[in-house]
Amino acid sequence: MRNNPILWIILAIIGIGLVWLFLLPSQTTETVVDPAAYQTELAAARRKKDDFMRTSADSPISDKASFRGLAYFPADLSFRVQAKLEPFPEDKREKLVIRMTDGSEEVYEKYGHANFTLAGKPCRLLLLTYQKSLTVLFQDATAGHESYGGGRYLDIEPNAVKDNTVTLDFNAAYNPYCAYNPTYACPLPPPENKLDVAVRAGERYVAHD
Repeated sequence: MRNNPILWIILAIIGIGLVWLFLLPSQTTETVVDPAAYQTELAAARRKKDDFMRTSADSPISDKASFRGLAYFPADLSFRVQAKLEPFPEDKREKLVIRMTDGSEEVYEKYGHANFTLAGKPCRLLLLTYQKSLTVLFQDATAGHESYGGGRYLDIEPNAVKDNTVTLDFNAAYNPYCAYNPTYACPLPPPENKLDVAVRAGERYVAHD
């Protein structure tokens, strides 16, 4: 066996294959997004939401007859970022009391911190869970003039978290219902989730009567 070159070649090929097999799952390269396809998909999602706001009994828009659609920032893939997660251990995730716009409170659970770069600046946001849903409540430099002053939300599918990384797509950021109807009570972002960068992505804010 020691002098059989064919056997050694076979063993080398098997070894290389095993190394590749074990290394491949650990790679965290982000999926390449086609800009044209992305814009088409985002536009379709926005039309669907506008239709819901215009027709659904669950819509916060009171005057549906004059509703002409929500206001959005243009699609911008620079606001779709890969974030590194620092999750809290499951048995040590603390509760966090979140204040609502009407003065009441809701209890969330701290999931972990997401670290990423936006507009060339390092950013950090606290991710929360509520009723098994993973979400980010945040404010940014546009709050109060280009976006809703009470902050915006970004929902994350739990299975989107892989190898402690997650894609945060701020093009999907949306306003709470209380932005469109004061009878709704909405959670306010925790103080640490106030970004000093302008996130010109997702829903803008234009008052709807």
